Parts: sequence; structure tokens; C-alpha cells
Amino acid sequence: MTVLLLEDEYPAAERLQRLLLQAAPNAQVLAVLDTVAGALTWLAAHPAPDLILSDIQLADGLSLEIWEQAVVPSPVIFTTAFDAYAIRAFQAHSVAYLLKPVKLAELQAALAKLRQWGELNQLRVRSEELRVASPNAPASTLNSSLLTLNSVERMLDTLRPYKTRFLVRQGEQLLPLPVAEAAWFLSRNETVTLVATDGRRFVLDYTLEQLEGLLDPARFFRLNRQVIAQLPAVRRLHPHFGGKLMVELHPAPAEEILVSREKAPALKAWLDG
Repeated sequence: MTVLLLEDEYPAAERLQRLLLQAAPNAQVLAVLDTVAGALTWLAAHPAPDLILSDIQLADGLSLEIWEQAVVPSPVIFTTAFDAYAIRAFQAHSVAYLLKPVKLAELQAALAKLRQWGELNQLRVRSEELRVASPNAPASTLNSSLLTLNSVERMLDTLRPYKTRFLVRQGEQLLPLPVAEAAWFLSRNETVTLVATDGRRFVLDYTLEQLEGLLDPARFFRLNRQVIAQLPAVRRLHPHFGGKLMVELHPAPAEEILVSREKAPALKAWLDG
């Protein structure tokens, strides 16, 4: 596995290389670069590496600018001391988003996800090639190929690097809050509030649309335009007028949370597992 390492702090680069060799002894670090400009020049002159291991903050700017300025097919594992760039990181071909100091177990898990991702992508390509190359194949064969392709797509979805914590402000302090402690999210007047399981409230710099892409859909559901709830926060469903559902959440919101008639079946299916 070939790796391009982007890091502007020498001790951090040395430590990452040591962790990488522990996690993947066959890894070959092709270059260690500390600037956005240097990375763009290197990528333009060399074949794409199997993996890019990149800090967010480089000497001349944010490494995210690389993916905004060039097409980079390589998957990337981001490392950073900050949680504020998660959305832009996910828009790149990101496998994982690791907070510093990076732990060996976290890096190993990210590399395992990368391997699974690669294997499933290969299977998806083979299934698609079979379907395209055999347009006159028996229906049973094509249906089997389509089933495999759809299964691979679902499995790839499960490997998306969903958000695991939020950096929230409490007074003058910044606290890492695990996603498991987020009961529900409320959008009001262009402000999104995270309501924790213990009732604490934190204003987030996200929209609900952004959160939908960052949160695991097996755990979180968009109830309506204003609310996303985590599964344990949904206590009961009550029938409402017009086929709607009233959702009882914990901690309890100040007003009724209604789910439309059109969305009610999807909510029931999600709750039913």
C-alpha cells in the first residue's frame, strides 16, 4: 500500500509514520509534504497513491483545498486537533476523520475500513461489468447480478465514516460530546440546537441537511423539517389528525413533534428495525 503523508509538524509526521508501520507493515510512504501547494504539485506529477494520510492544517492553508482544487481519486484519512472541518472532510473521498493525538487502534480501524471499502468497490465494479457485458443474459442471471450490486451498495453505505462526536461550547469551554449523548436536534430560526440525553442544550454550526449526511441513518431519523431524533429518544408514537403521528421524545420538547402522513410509514419501519 502506497501512502502520501501530509503533515506540517515534524514530530507529528514521525509519530504517524511509526503508527502507520505498526498498523500496516507493508505500507510505503512515498512522500511527506507540509503544504497545499506542494501536495498539488506532487499529485499532478505522480500516480495517485493508495491512501492519503492528511492533517487538516498545513503550513500554507487547509489541506481540504487540495480536494477543492483538483480531482484526487485516492481515499484519505484526515487527522486534526479540531472538529470544525468535518463536513468539508466528508465531501472529500474520506475514509475516516481522526482527532489528534491519533491512537493506534483508531488508525487500525480506519485502515480496516479502507480495505473493506476497496473489496466492496471491486465487487461492485465486477457486478456492473457483468450486467453491461451481458445484456442478453437470462433474466435470472441479470437479477442475481443486480441483487449483488444492490447488496454491495448497501454494504458500502454502512462503511461511511459517520460522525462520532461533536465539539460543543459550554460557557468558555469546548467539550467533546459523543453522538450517543445526542437525543435530538432542533432547527429554529436558522439555528440548530443539540438536545443531550440529560437535557443540556448546545448550539451547533450545522444545518439539519448537513447533519443528515453526517449521522448514521440506522440511529437517527429526520422526523420533519425541524427535528432529527436518535432512536432511544423516541419513546412513543400517538395517532394524530389526518394520518399524522405525534412523537413523544425524551427529553421532552416544548411543543408537539408531528410526522406527516407520508413519512409515517418510513418512521414505523425505522423503529421496527
